[in-house]
Amino acid sequence: MKSHSDLKLQHRDIVFSALPTDQAVQAARLLGRIVGVTVQAYPSEHRVSVQYSVSEHTLLKLETILMDAGFHLDNHILQKIKRALAHYCEEVQCDNLNIPEHNIKSRDVYAKVWEKHPHGDHDETPEELRRYL
Repeated sequence: MKSHSDLKLQHRDIVFSALPTDQAVQAARLLGRIVGVTVQAYPSEHRVSVQYSVSEHTLLKLETILMDAGFHLDNHILQKIKRALAHYCEEVQCDNLNIPEHNIKSRDVYAKVWEKHPHGDHDETPEELRRYL
């Protein structure tokens, strides 16, 4: 089973437009200076592969850094859909990381709730008659 920290680790590809050339190498240099981001350039494919923890970074933030620095992302419809899905998933994951964990396996919690709420299955038969039936 994956640990909590493994679940936060993301592996994403950032794809650039073909022009200007050599964006992948330059982007890898820029992203490689960010603490907590591991990056590998694939210049022939016009992309970089990044690895980071969503508790520290998101794909949207990394893409914003790149676009602010003048990089041009691939804007074909498939890439836009992939990015939008990744942004949504990471947003949900970040929101879920901020929810405190509850001990849902504790029987005492359920027993106390059961006792306090009327649940309609009280047997009105006296105790002494229940033993003989």
